Amino acid sequence: MSLQEEVRAIAERAKEASVALAGASGEQRNAALRAMAQALRDNASAIVEANEADVASAREAGTKESLIDRLALDSDRIAAMADALDDVAALPDAVGRTLERRTLESGVELEKVSVPLGVVAVIYEARPNVTADAAGICLKSGNAAILRGGSMAGRSNEAVAGVLADAVASVGLPRACVSCVPFADRAATDELMGLRGLVDVLVPRGGAGLIQHCVEHAKVPVIETGTGNCHVYVHASADREMARAIIRNAKCRRYGVCNAAETLLVDESVAAELLPPVLRDMADEGVLLHCDPLSLAVAEQAGLAVTGERAQAVSATEADWATEYLGPELAVRCVGSADEAIAHVNRYGTKHSEAIVADAVSAAGAKAIDAFLTQVDAAAVYANASTAFTDGGQFGLGAEIGISTQKLHARGPFATEALTSYKYVLRGTGQVRP
Repeated sequence: MSLQEEVRAIAERAKEASVALAGASGEQRNAALRAMAQALRDNASAIVEANEADVASAREAGTKESLIDRLALDSDRIAAMADALDDVAALPDAVGRTLERRTLESGVELEKVSVPLGVVAVIYEARPNVTADAAGICLKSGNAAILRGGSMAGRSNEAVAGVLADAVASVGLPRACVSCVPFADRAATDELMGLRGLVDVLVPRGGAGLIQHCVEHAKVPVIETGTGNCHVYVHASADREMARAIIRNAKCRRYGVCNAAETLLVDESVAAELLPPVLRDMADEGVLLHCDPLSLAVAEQAGLAVTGERAQAVSATEADWATEYLGPELAVRCVGSADEAIAHVNRYGTKHSEAIVADAVSAAGAKAIDAFLTQVDAAAVYANASTAFTDGGQFGLGAEIGISTQKLHARGPFATEALTSYKYVLRGTGQVRP
């Protein structure tokens, strides 16, 4: 059997499983989720062993430590994966909800009911926790999941998916409700993306290259999960210590996540006062600063090295404004007004998460906040809070597959409700249309 035939066979089994899963009760799906969570806990050592082999291979290949952090699993992270599945089980059922009910002029009773999408294929890179999150969200919403993780996490993904599939089968649902495509060859991904009639929707989660490839080549519908070139803009009215804390959290909490800040914008009227402690914070964290001329001058005056091999701040290029670093680097730019900051964000941002820090009480600050929240085009916009909150769990949605930056069907953290559609159920008493 060829690789393409094997991928198609996986999808055909998933399609059959999706029919059975659509007919399962919410109680059955929740029982499967709880079994999956317990199976992760029971098999943690075997999963960690598989992951250690992936991490060793990645390090041998010279992979950046920020990406190693995304790849690595330990007992605490596996416990968190299990807890997330329990949290998903506790969510309200997204399937079978009555969205609308009315009687037509003919007397036919119309009901609009939420239903699963069917088969959801998720293509992602070096984050094996996505395997559990995606499987759990799909199962909760009545969808069969086909999981295609990156080759860097191949052993980890297969170990996690195998444990989850066994757990699903243990409660009487088809094992193929959770499937893993085990082939590293890109041809397997391309085959999966072309299976119209078997795969109902494709969710790519990863870097810009992966997402763009899926958008350009998929023959099945795609929900884009965007890259995160996120900004924090500090208005002249902002409380200095609040701004400092938000910037540090948004940038340094975790570098390799899509909600991390990658660009700092500061009103030039307060740059000389506000920037020095912020830039020193970043330097203390080992963050390399890519600065425009004004912020570079402030960095030098603040005692940061701006030349040589150990430079802590360097001159920014045009490319820096559009870069998602996913590591200890931050672009810094001074702007003349809130309007200039908004224009910069809308030009260079990826429509993910954007934040303004300003005094919400003062007239100038409140005006800037209103303009920013209204005019910035992003899935999540914040006033006086860190972009790090863009997360399904933080939003009360439970585990999420990703952050959608598109506008149709789903936007922002998308979890169970975003993986449902609806159908019209009509009941009559013999009516015929004249």
